Amino acid sequence: MEVRRVAVVAYDAVALLDLACVISTLEEANWRGAAPCYQVRLVTPGGHAVTTGTAQVIQAQDTLEQVHGPLDTLIVSGGIGYASAAANPLVVAHVRRLARESRRVASVCTGAYILAAAGLLDGRRATTHWEQAQEMAVRFPDVVVDPDPIFIRDGDVATSAGVTAALDLTLAFIEEDNGSELARTVARHLVTYLQRPGNQAQMSMFVSAPSPADGLVKRTVDYINGHLAEDLTTATLAEAAGVSERHLTRLFLKHVRLTPGRYVRQARAEAAAHLLVSTSLPMTSIAARCGFGTAETLRQAFMDRYGIPPSRYRLTQSSAAT
Repeated sequence: MEVRRVAVVAYDAVALLDLACVISTLEEANWRGAAPCYQVRLVTPGGHAVTTGTAQVIQAQDTLEQVHGPLDTLIVSGGIGYASAAANPLVVAHVRRLARESRRVASVCTGAYILAAAGLLDGRRATTHWEQAQEMAVRFPDVVVDPDPIFIRDGDVATSAGVTAALDLTLAFIEEDNGSELARTVARHLVTYLQRPGNQAQMSMFVSAPSPADGLVKRTVDYINGHLAEDLTTATLAEAAGVSERHLTRLFLKHVRLTPGRYVRQARAEAAAHLLVSTSLPMTSIAARCGFGTAETLRQAFMDRYGIPPSRYRLTQSSAAT
């Protein structure tokens, strides 16, 4: 089996979890495969130890300036030190050099800024942590920044969203390199999905709470999430909230950035996704529980939200499939 050389670039104030999601997952593949398939090295400027954003000190294995290709994969980590790293000519120059000597290049979270500073994302579609996406789009206008997907592959360059999205991207690499069986084995031992689809939205409807400043919107959202199988038309929600449909829509657009109808559709799709990976219920039962009425309505909403049919999502993501 081919042993693939992987260089993971770190710098001061790097995110520890960004490193762990990549390195631990690749090493798990080494452990679970028939033979080691990755040689993973943590490289830093000057070969110095780096202090993570949470104050842990991590020793380097190689010096960024002295690493040479060919490499299979170059991965640049993110973290709160991303701005300083992206402004460091030495870091940017050597990332650019190593990219030329690598089969594929990737970034985790705000590591995308460093790839962008090196010109590696010009003309490409890319993502980063949702919180920094707008800033990145302004700073690097030649990059097509999409804040929604958890990772994006554009040719031989991949970018992932915040923090644990690196786990999904790394599992995708393992599957690409070694097949789905090893990727599934690694995912099972990491107690995670095989991998979420790359175009899955970063922000779950169940964790992206509306502004707490508006109690009416918060109460309505809580009601929606707790009563997905019931009548959740805008008229019904407005009546329950004691406001007009027009006013409720205006409040939702302000605080959730979605109309009530659109929020309900996405919340139902997310709930269906949870049931698909955690139960063996038939599509008709899932559709009914989530308020879609029919399996076809569920399929249409799921395609709109995730870009793949629910049957395909269940096949690749369900813990039952592992």
